[in-house]
Amino acid sequence: MIGPVRLSAIAHDYDALLCDVWGVIRDGRALIPEALDALARYRAQGGRVLLVSNSPRRSASLLSLLSRMGAGPDAWDGAVTSGDAIFEELARRAPGPAYKLGPDFDDPLYEGTGLEFAPLAKAAFISCTGLIDYETETPEDYRDLLSEAALRRLPMVCANPDVLVQVGDALRYCAGALAALYETLGGTVVMAGKPHPPIYDLAYRRLEALGAAADRSRLLAIGDGPQTDIAGAQGEDMDALFITGGVAGERFTSGFNAQTAAALLAEHGLSARYAAPALVW
Repeated sequence: MIGPVRLSAIAHDYDALLCDVWGVIRDGRALIPEALDALARYRAQGGRVLLVSNSPRRSASLLSLLSRMGAGPDAWDGAVTSGDAIFEELARRAPGPAYKLGPDFDDPLYEGTGLEFAPLAKAAFISCTGLIDYETETPEDYRDLLSEAALRRLPMVCANPDVLVQVGDALRYCAGALAALYETLGGTVVMAGKPHPPIYDLAYRRLEALGAAADRSRLLAIGDGPQTDIAGAQGEDMDALFITGGVAGERFTSGFNAQTAAALLAEHGLSARYAAPALVW
């Protein structure tokens, strides 16, 4: 592993970046100006930037959110999300009915799926986008509900494989944490976001639509999640830049250390070519 690395030092080796959002270009509450600047400078040199996020939002909704937060149009060419990748799975199961597990602000995901919703006792499956109140709840608050669902043998379609996400200076549980608990209770889970292949297949198609050849040796994945971003890149035979200042930040309270970064990834059987505390040019 090489690090800390600046994007400017390796930019010429890659035609396109597959860049994570939470923990890389935003901390869950605000955008990170240095990361946006790095992406904009990379694009100015002719590179393509595709945001690849495990957000359960569809990509248009994600880009709209980032725009409202103050991001300009110069930092990326487009986006694909876990919401995009899971949409076809949800539509295939329509009309369901589905038991909706997640906050109401995720409801735009369901537009156009044809799904109907029902109480758990009448549902054909669970559609999980996250904890209803991720600021105060933990997966344990859902153990009884998920235990009942497992007894009913309801499959779960999980729209966000992330277990944790950075929100300011804190970490909050995501839909992936509920999916992990459900599996320990004997439930089955379907996911399409990172590190699973469907979101990467979607990313390659989007890159080709942008005129960028999807030669994996010329793609660089950037992310802060070992078991999502880095595992996904490794599974797709792509180089990766591991950002240690996101969900793994508590392991680096004394500052960045490349050996610590490598050891952290090795705990999960993973490795990355590069590491850095933050994405900078």
